[in-house]
Amino acid sequence: MIRYKPISESNPLVLASVSPRRKAILTQIGIPFVPVGSNVPEAGYGGMNMSDHACQIAVRKAESARLSYKGRWVLGADTLVAVNRWVFGKPRDTNDCRAMLLKLSGKRHRVMTGFCVIDPDGSRVHLESVMTRVKVKELSDSEIESYIRTGEPFGKAGAYAIQGIGSFMIERIDGSYTNVVGLPVCEVVDALVGCGALRAFPLTLKE
Repeated sequence: MIRYKPISESNPLVLASVSPRRKAILTQIGIPFVPVGSNVPEAGYGGMNMSDHACQIAVRKAESARLSYKGRWVLGADTLVAVNRWVFGKPRDTNDCRAMLLKLSGKRHRVMTGFCVIDPDGSRVHLESVMTRVKVKELSDSEIESYIRTGEPFGKAGAYAIQGIGSFMIERIDGSYTNVVGLPVCEVVDALVGCGALRAFPLTLKE
């Protein structure tokens, strides 16, 4: 017995994010959704490990979006990048971009996305984090400055977009590619099906 109406064209998922990358991913895989922004700060959870940090922000985003969309399925997500002891969110300005790219240059780093699913009753039914390891080539000063001038690093965790111009710097990845873009598709779909938000996947019928 289905407890709640599943996600469909007439009952779209509420995505607690206005990230163009997350919106593009959900559009690509055919999940109907409504994007909702939030004013949840993406920093300030000192003392937590990377996974807990990302999950905590994802929960807060989802709970914030639910205030305006009660009775709906809600998905919140947050992506962080870490190299050694440094954890990066989105760069604040050009200097922040440059500092992040210099720290990533020639190193392996971790990309962590935490995501949270809230059911129509407002219960948190799934919370998970997914990690991908990424190797960046040695970047010259010229490459860093040219990349910053494209404008692409701004608004991206770790100051690069693997699906865009920033792909030139990626030597290899170990794990989910879509996780680095901003939403781990395999794990998110499994979670939505598992908690009843999707009756089945891929979606084939409009309701």
